[in-house]
Amino acid sequence: MASLDSLYDRDYPPGLSEDRLFSLVSQIKDWQINHGSLLKQVDSETENSVLSYPVGVSVSVFSFPLPRAQFEQALELQETYNKLYCSISEDDEWIYEAIKDIIAVEPLAEALWGIYEAAKDAGYAQEISAGVFRSDYMFHLREDHDAASADRWAGLSKTTLKQVEFNSFSCSGFSHANKAANMHRHLARIGVYDMDDKPFPVDSLPENHNINSVASILALAHKKYGPPKSKLASRTAILFIVQPYNFNIADERPIEYALWNQDDVVPNYRLDFPDILEYTQLTEDRALLFHPPWLASKKPVEISVVYQRAGYEAGEYNKTGWDARLQLEKSTAIKCPSVLGHLTTFKKVQQALTEPGALERFLSPSEVARIRETFVPVHRLDESTEGLEARRIACDPKRSTNYILKPSLEGGGNNVYGNAIPAFLNSTPSSHWSKYILMEKIHPPDADNLLIGSACLDGGQTVSELGVLGCCLWQRTTAKKSGTRCDMLQNSAGGWTFKTKFADIDEMSVVKGYGCFDTPYLVDF
Repeated sequence: MASLDSLYDRDYPPGLSEDRLFSLVSQIKDWQINHGSLLKQVDSETENSVLSYPVGVSVSVFSFPLPRAQFEQALELQETYNKLYCSISEDDEWIYEAIKDIIAVEPLAEALWGIYEAAKDAGYAQEISAGVFRSDYMFHLREDHDAASADRWAGLSKTTLKQVEFNSFSCSGFSHANKAANMHRHLARIGVYDMDDKPFPVDSLPENHNINSVASILALAHKKYGPPKSKLASRTAILFIVQPYNFNIADERPIEYALWNQDDVVPNYRLDFPDILEYTQLTEDRALLFHPPWLASKKPVEISVVYQRAGYEAGEYNKTGWDARLQLEKSTAIKCPSVLGHLTTFKKVQQALTEPGALERFLSPSEVARIRETFVPVHRLDESTEGLEARRIACDPKRSTNYILKPSLEGGGNNVYGNAIPAFLNSTPSSHWSKYILMEKIHPPDADNLLIGSACLDGGQTVSELGVLGCCLWQRTTAKKSGTRCDMLQNSAGGWTFKTKFADIDEMSVVKGYGCFDTPYLVDF
């Protein structure tokens, strides 16, 4: 294991000669090509296209140092976070109170809540749900750290784990992160990071098993569903709901392949979100039948699990999209996630959980204490007393510099930072301010690194973000003892993502070009 003492007597990241750096970059590119660590360019792709030219996913050249204790803390917390969000996903009253102010002003919230109400009126046909979650953290510098210290590791040793956000819908990056971890461990094993005859401690780069973990929870849900319920079906299968002309297939496809490659094969297929009504139907008993047009068999496949990787943008919910999502929701298929589970990813839910007494509805006192330690102040922007004070902060050019304005939208590039907030709000009708939350900034330590993007190699001061994969399966229950609203059938931390960006860039999204995939270099302080 890497210790603080071992770091003091080595230059990390190491300064490499031009020849060694050229060789390292070349090996990274070769590794990415051979292991599918790529993004698909689809700008000019048409229905009849044959070739798409991929580009490498942005990655770090060196691994970012991270306190081992905080990495392990984040992993240990995930089962509690899973339990929390599974319970929320079965509590429509609480969710409605959390998001009711934005239903009229946020089209995505309006669409999803309307679909939930329609499905509830029809009567839910499935009590089991699956979750593929990601809880994102940064490492906040404590007030007692010495900003002027010449000790480059002093900042790392004085940080606390703070949550950026919780994602419960269409969580991406797990396959890319898995591949990046394998790449950095490979480079360390072959000695490219060794300096002055001192071998790099490979065991300080943690293994990652995201792909198998996500495949395993989907396979478990598939098994729990059981045999076909319809006599019309040839067999059961998992259905991936995806966006058309998808540039991020190298993050989705490995999970599909892992399911097909299991000893007990789990059939699975992809279907573009707009095409659900064309290729699926509900039986009288609401089994979801899928008719793959490319299969020779005339018998449909009964869908056991619907894994959502599309449907997170308001524009997807025109009448066809709305009806399509409702058809999925009404079916007997296990949803990953359900519409209520989708709504828990909204930032208004994250803000509502910071309110006094909110966590106590779902967790035990000891669990509440551990979760609350990871919170930073998050404020509503409604017309309540607290909300009006938050509005004053947000509109103040000086006070707003330490805050981030966040809407309940996914995909990166939607936040407003610091002193840009007042002008943004000034250009937005005040009746729409309530759909945002105001979150205090997290101030992480930085470190030197080199990052490889699709166009160039660049270096500078960087900061990182850790995401922990949560894999869970649960069954709805009417019991409300100790806040329990579900029986956990499976609950685990499946792996992690680690992303690094230049310190002067606000956003972190890798596929949108802001950050890169990295591997934590775990250090014992």
